[in-house]
Amino acid sequence: MAVSRRHLLRGALFGSAAAATAPALSACTSIATASTDAIQYWNPFTGGDGGLMKDMVAQVERRVRGLRTTTTVLDWGASYYTKLAMASAGGRAPDVAIMHASRFAGYAPGGLLDPWDMNIFREFGVTPRTLNPKTYKRGTYQGDQYALPLDTHPFVVFYDKEVMAKADLVDSDGKLLPFDGPEGYLDAAKRLRSVNKGGLGPVYGHVNDTAQNWRMFWSLFPQTGAEFDLSGKKAVIDRDAAVKVITFMQQLTAPQCRTMDPATSVGSFASRKAPFIFTGEWDSAAFSQIKGMELGAAPFPRIYDKPASWADSHMFVLPHQDNPDPERRRTTHRLVAELFKESFTWAKAGHIPGYLPVVESQKYQHLEPQIDYAPAAKSPALDPPAWFMGAGADVQVQLCQAMQTALVGANSAATAVDKMITALNFYLGKPNPA
Repeated sequence: MAVSRRHLLRGALFGSAAAATAPALSACTSIATASTDAIQYWNPFTGGDGGLMKDMVAQVERRVRGLRTTTTVLDWGASYYTKLAMASAGGRAPDVAIMHASRFAGYAPGGLLDPWDMNIFREFGVTPRTLNPKTYKRGTYQGDQYALPLDTHPFVVFYDKEVMAKADLVDSDGKLLPFDGPEGYLDAAKRLRSVNKGGLGPVYGHVNDTAQNWRMFWSLFPQTGAEFDLSGKKAVIDRDAAVKVITFMQQLTAPQCRTMDPATSVGSFASRKAPFIFTGEWDSAAFSQIKGMELGAAPFPRIYDKPASWADSHMFVLPHQDNPDPERRRTTHRLVAELFKESFTWAKAGHIPGYLPVVESQKYQHLEPQIDYAPAAKSPALDPPAWFMGAGADVQVQLCQAMQTALVGANSAATAVDKMITALNFYLGKPNPA
């Protein structure tokens, strides 16, 4: 199985596609010729996340004598995963890299990753019991551990406690009260619009976005407990449940968010025109700076039968190397173990650390609003484990586009579901490159 994947990628690397991927090859070559003493670490973290990861690496290097790291930041998206796959297949792999859990199924089965040695991690104080069990399990393949969770980053809600209290939607401590099903949520949204001076109720930005509609759908659909199976040659999906969910999404976006994009929704909340927003936890750092607002947060609300919220996880992986140096591999394990221990710094970006001693620490218990949505890491709705799914994947774009036609009123919910099933079946009909 591993040979076929690497053979395919080498064909892309050295065949007719080589010219088109010249930038990727250039990046790989420059890393291959960098200092061989420092541990080579690839990640896609820019902006605030990039600054925090840089701080974490620096803290580890100060604490662990002799440990040096060369960090290479690559553009996130399809290009990042192409470069990572080609580096693993072409003998230019870094020592360690970041991978989304949602992309894992397309890499480990094809021999593009090497397993971690959990016995080495035990020497450095990291065991399976110290890591989030939900995301840790996703990194397991054929009994070996190929990916370890740095974090969970879920789809959550933020709200203005003052306005929510006027609508009787929070308790005396400012905690979000449960909605009584879809109709209960719609009634709450109506009440919120009536008490808010700006006239806006809950906001949700989705238009022209390649991920938000999937995040909303995959927060809601697993709550129904209905079937959604991509393990065979055809998608096995409870069509009625999917239509029900998208019909609710149409009601959720009407009337104010039908054509709203993510930037507009975030701007509406940040300017206090909207008192409630569905978005990713990664907006928490910015929202915490809103002047005059007592910020509230919570996991994605339970609308149907059981709690769930879309989530992904940044995972540490070992890109495949044919003949890894044992001592260098041991040092790589040490680096990752120490980064886990520094992940309170990572929590400042809003991400929920995968290293449980940090989440359970007194310091984290006082970190607001992160502690308010931290329970979302206990019931994450991770993407279905199919090789074509995941962050930045083409099929996610197609799924979002299909749903958007329904949300803006151009198609029915049933038509949107049929388009989604058609897209999924197209990829299921293609051979798994692993």
